Parts: sequence; structure tokens; C-alpha cells
Amino acid sequence: MARLMVDGAEVVVRLALREGLSARRREVRVPLADVRAVRVEGDWWRGLRGTPLVGRCRPGRWCVGERLHPLGRDFVAVRAGVPVVVVDLRRPVPFTRLAVSVADAEQAAEALRRHSRG
Repeated sequence: MARLMVDGAEVVVRLALREGLSARRREVRVPLADVRAVRVEGDWWRGLRGTPLVGRCRPGRWCVGERLHPLGRDFVAVRAGVPVVVVDLRRPVPFTRLAVSVADAEQAAEALRRHSRG
């Protein structure tokens, strides 16, 4: 399962080996200063928008990779039955949203909120 953490001045998403193979990358890093909002979604599919660009999805089970939509690109690593931390980002970072399923979603979201406020 993917991990979401703060590393210095960056938000880091680290993928498990299988997820990394599907997404064609093992890690995503974005500046912490570009975090606009953080929330937790109980339903995994609520963090998804747009259509798959890079990566893989198994309908009703999981989705990992980049998704394209009118506002830009999102990076997702979500699984059915696991809450999702949704991180909305300011431009000009490569993604407009990160959506990551993590077992301790409330704790991860609170840590991101605490660090992004300084």
C-alpha cells in the first residue's frame, strides 16, 4: 500500500513495488508550500476525477497512476475499502491533486495540515 508523508519541505507519496510498476514510478514529490487543502474521503472513488493517462485501474478495486481532466493532472493511488487522503495543490506543480489511500488517513491528513501551516 502507498505511504503518504512529509519529508523536509516536500509531500512524498511512496508506492509499493507493484503499485510503482503500474504507475511507472515509485515516488511522487511536491513542495509542501504548494498544498492548498487536505481532506479525508471515506469512499475511495471520491478522490478520482478525469480519465486514466498513465497507470492502471481495476474497476471497483484500485487505481494507481496519473489522471487527466480539464484542470490538469492528478496522481492517485487508491484502493477500495481504504480511506483516501486528498491533497489539493496550487499551480505550477506537476499535479493539481494527490489522492492516496492510507490506513491511518486522519493522522496523515492532520500531519500534512500541521506541516503545511508551518
